[in-house]
Amino acid sequence: MRIAEIYQSVQGEGRLTGTPSVFVRASGCNLRCWYCDTRYASWRPEGDDLAVEAIVRQVLAAECEHVVLTGGEPMLFAELVPLCAKLRKAGRHITIETAGTLHLALACDLMSISPKRANSTPSIEAAGDWSHRHERSRHVPDVIRRLIREYPYQFKFVIDTPADCADVEAYLAELPEIEREHVLLMPQGTTAEQLAKTGAWLAPYCAEHGLTFCPRKHIEWYGFRRGT
Repeated sequence: MRIAEIYQSVQGEGRLTGTPSVFVRASGCNLRCWYCDTRYASWRPEGDDLAVEAIVRQVLAAECEHVVLTGGEPMLFAELVPLCAKLRKAGRHITIETAGTLHLALACDLMSISPKRANSTPSIEAAGDWSHRHERSRHVPDVIRRLIREYPYQFKFVIDTPADCADVEAYLAELPEIEREHVLLMPQGTTAEQLAKTGAWLAPYCAEHGLTFCPRKHIEWYGFRRGT
């Protein structure tokens, strides 16, 4: 399994914000979001191929209860199944961060799904054929339905403009099985200033529409840098 990095930090997004966690970042992705903030695990995958046992040793050495399996797209890797099984056996709480386009049957305590909406598609100029591949692959409703049937879940949507909020409402109308209390809207941005500017109108929108505003605390705490 190709791994870009393994590090200990604090969860900065979602309902486990503030929780000390070990992050395992898989390198490789089936999408190419224009705003991706981990391009070294998607657009330009880096890292080393590690055996499951080697990954587990590094995770357990941190003596941290919570583990976040992220990417890139970790669900691309069949090795995720035995990895999750070994982490569960060791008593770890497992969060998987995924775009929700792929399914694996595995042990997971929180499926953290970040659907990629139309606002994620890169331009042809920037991404070439990946623009079309991304658009074809980014939305797989049957996979979403299966994930929310099988796992505790949360949904995180990246919001750049008010039009993106309307797009989220269209998505939720298409998939009424998703409970609104599990839906979080996050401002797009890589600086505290950008996040605050969008958050100024997004937080009130969430309160008014029964959704949860999700600040990206890791950027506020550490800035936009790798390994945080």
